[in-house]
Amino acid sequence: MKIEVWSDYVCPFCYIGKRHLEKALEDFPHRDSVEIEFKSFELDPGAPVNTEYSIQELLSKKYGTSLEEAKSMTDRMSQQAATVGLDFQFDSSIPTNTFEAHRLTKYAKTIGKEAEMTEILLYAHFTLSKHIGDRETLVELAKQAGLGEEETVAVLEGSDFSEEVRRDEEEARQIGVQGVPFFVINRKYAISGAQPSDVFLNSIQKVWEEENKPSTLQPLGTDGLACDENGCEIPPSKS
Repeated sequence: MKIEVWSDYVCPFCYIGKRHLEKALEDFPHRDSVEIEFKSFELDPGAPVNTEYSIQELLSKKYGTSLEEAKSMTDRMSQQAATVGLDFQFDSSIPTNTFEAHRLTKYAKTIGKEAEMTEILLYAHFTLSKHIGDRETLVELAKQAGLGEEETVAVLEGSDFSEEVRRDEEEARQIGVQGVPFFVINRKYAISGAQPSDVFLNSIQKVWEEENKPSTLQPLGTDGLACDENGCEIPPSKS
């Protein structure tokens, strides 16, 4: 079974949804047969790498609310994150462009470190308040995931894996992804948003049962003459 996950590293519900999926997989008896693939999605492709505004200030401008209301929004998201063991530090988190982070994860995937890189980037942004748009910071985070420093620098200084990121984003548009997180199971079922873990578990179990139920043959035509353990059918004489 394959689960594809479209997400962005500055999306709080992507981190929460990731934890919900992980909890569901813990309770799924066939979890070792499940492959997770992370897909790139930029919530704001035009976001600057560096900005003077805080998360709350950007939310206030985006939704036309007061700074106090924006702070209340992030507080509620932090409370929800805490229910799955996450510690969101919105007061000090750094808004940025995530394209380079997505490129880095595409590189990590080529050496089997996609899952590690994804978790490290989310944790770095939401809990450690790291600047995940800064290349030096990305190199340090890549080393934590087990990526080579020289190779990582070479990737970030060039344009490698840009096409892979854009391909994911184009694919998201083609299948109708409006927001993230967005989960696709075996290219048959879609789950939008940070749904509760039981929704994930029920969906995964449903797909597993469908994909692994014994197949039954559909008979064509009528029964013809045949033999079994008791002998053979003898056709009647044509007299």
